[in-house]
Amino acid sequence: MTPRTPAKEKTKIKAPAAKPLAQQKADFTAEGAPPPGKVALTEPVTRNTQAAPTDPAAQTLTTNQGLPFPDNHNSLKAGVRGPTLLEDFILREKITHFDHERIPERAVHARGAGAHGTFQVYEDLSDLTCAEFLCQPALQTPVFVRFSTVAGSRGSADTARDARGFAVKFYTAQGNYDLVGNNIPVFFIQDAIKFPDLIHAVKPEPHNEIPQAASAHDTFWDFVTLMPESTHMLMWVMSDRAIPRSLRMMEGFGVHTFRLVNAQGVASFVKFHWKPLLDTHGLAWDEAQKLAGKDADFHRRDLWDAIDSGNFPEWELGLQVVPEADEHRFNFDLLDPTKLIPEELVPVRRVGRLVLNRNPDNFFAETEQVAFHPGHLVPGIDFSNDPLLQGRLFSYTDTQLSRLGSANFHELPINQSKCPMHNFQRDGMHRQTVNTGRVAYEPNTLGSGREFRVDGQQAGASGFSSLPEALEPPKIRRRSPSFDDHFSQARMFWISQSVPEQDHIVAAFQFELSKLDTPAIRQRMVDNLAHVDGQLAARVAAPLGIGAPDAQAATKWSGFRAAPHPLDVQPSPALSMLQPGSGSIATRTVAILVANGVDAAAVHTLQHTLTQAGAQCKVLANTLGQVAAADGGHLPVDGTLQTNPSVVFDAVFLPCMGAHAAAMSADGDAVHFVLEAYKHCKPIAACGSGAGLLASLGVAMSTEPGVTQPLPGVVLAAAGELPEQFAQSFIDAIAAHRHWERNGLATVPA
Repeated sequence: MTPRTPAKEKTKIKAPAAKPLAQQKADFTAEGAPPPGKVALTEPVTRNTQAAPTDPAAQTLTTNQGLPFPDNHNSLKAGVRGPTLLEDFILREKITHFDHERIPERAVHARGAGAHGTFQVYEDLSDLTCAEFLCQPALQTPVFVRFSTVAGSRGSADTARDARGFAVKFYTAQGNYDLVGNNIPVFFIQDAIKFPDLIHAVKPEPHNEIPQAASAHDTFWDFVTLMPESTHMLMWVMSDRAIPRSLRMMEGFGVHTFRLVNAQGVASFVKFHWKPLLDTHGLAWDEAQKLAGKDADFHRRDLWDAIDSGNFPEWELGLQVVPEADEHRFNFDLLDPTKLIPEELVPVRRVGRLVLNRNPDNFFAETEQVAFHPGHLVPGIDFSNDPLLQGRLFSYTDTQLSRLGSANFHELPINQSKCPMHNFQRDGMHRQTVNTGRVAYEPNTLGSGREFRVDGQQAGASGFSSLPEALEPPKIRRRSPSFDDHFSQARMFWISQSVPEQDHIVAAFQFELSKLDTPAIRQRMVDNLAHVDGQLAARVAAPLGIGAPDAQAATKWSGFRAAPHPLDVQPSPALSMLQPGSGSIATRTVAILVANGVDAAAVHTLQHTLTQAGAQCKVLANTLGQVAAADGGHLPVDGTLQTNPSVVFDAVFLPCMGAHAAAMSADGDAVHFVLEAYKHCKPIAACGSGAGLLASLGVAMSTEPGVTQPLPGVVLAAAGELPEQFAQSFIDAIAAHRHWERNGLATVPA
């Protein structure tokens, strides 16, 4: 542990007696400048400020002690593919300073939501690992899971475009194990020494603290366009993966390559996956932005409500296992965190189930104080030499010291292990354990009257042992050449997407880059994209007021690596979110728009059918209370159109409303609700005069010549058709999530 630096002793200065205001004004000269030794009240305080040099040649980087150093991209390793060395004082100083920059909010992943649950493995995996929780199918292991955005502060919105943290704490009988990952399987950088730079670039710009929880600004894109290794991650962040429909509907990944080690000491490389049972779904970008304003807590509310109603979210744990002998069989390096293993090369083996079944009792005590760390291991799981992972092993403990104020953060209830704990670490701020006895050291004989020694030499010793590994010389601060291909997997991701998904990626790049004030940064990005796909780069560049993409220009920047970037990359269908789903509509939300004269029987019938299928329905009208039904009765209203916008629903049903349908078509809120849902590609069903309302808005039937069928995702009841007869068609449309194939959405006024 790095000892804390004592605060500098401040020189005490006796404050002078306050002068009358008139005298203070008289102290200033006629020109408005203060006399010598005084500071004008209107002048900005500039003491201890440091302006960055504008001449690149003068921008020599130094440590905080003034020591110049020539390499700010690579940590000190034992060989180019070896582990990072603790000796690297430059890395430690940089990350230590970064870890202590935010108090007490997390520097990253500040905005989060969490839940308790259980994990249970399907089969004995002792052929791969001696981790007990992965070897005992009858065992249910308690867990706590925290989801989070990365860039925004605690008060930011849930639906910002961002990677999502997916951290799982397993309370096992062998100690706590933390699998600390994201909803994207790769990352922006290859070496942890660049992490402070990445986060400084994406955070609000320091001169004006703008923008919040957004990457669409100059400093972020200035950084990533000079770091081509970020290209693959950028493709993911510009996709719908970065705006998930729900935390319950996103995948999770361990990101790094880890090792599994069995009882015989045989190790395998492994990538961890979490596969949601509700499938993987995203929002429309316009919808995500509106949700940020209309319900900033959309994701955490969705998670809480699902668990509270007994609809427990579930994921399956998947493993991609690579024998150590096959480490070098791929055309990428397993230690490179900007690369993934295509599932077509190494299938994901689903080995267990995670269920979240209990909400926290107190957000601060649990979700906010939970402390994750990729170095919290159990026997049978070990690290690889991934240089980003190696830096994280230092960073996370250091962060908790700053954020939670003490080395005793493991004693907070949410962080306590459920198994017995014993060591001789003592005291410190916020110590909870009252240790008794006189012995606080090892070895000793005073504790029990006989020698107690733990030096690895005792017969039958058990517990965690690091996997023996031969390291290659020399000690060096360099990147392995096997990390140099920055574009092949970015291309693989692009060509694996469906046409609508590609359209969304292009639109996301255009949105982000159009917000920049510096045209040269926009140009640099599209030049980089030309190495991914020429058509992608040209489409992104088209509305940005810059030159055509120039792949050759990208090679002139220092960060470019002249590695082969093959264009015959094969697609990986598993990377597309538009996979055939389970057909389930469990927990999908359906808005039923009603007015006086509604066919209450039709509403009840369809509502019952959808609820039986697992959906959640809400009846909406202009006012609370109830509406008059066509049969003379009344239908209760659950909410108003004003407080329940379309963006919080997955589908819309418009029942027959008799003569009052005309009144709804003249209602701006109702019209906007329907058009907005249509524009966001949500399923819409209608019958009777409800279908007439859709037709009057131009979102019912196809307008293509010779085509006489409803628009994609629109379900229209035939004349006299009962709700139970078209309900299955509506269920099928909801199960498809979104109907991205709709055309002409730019002309829809919503």
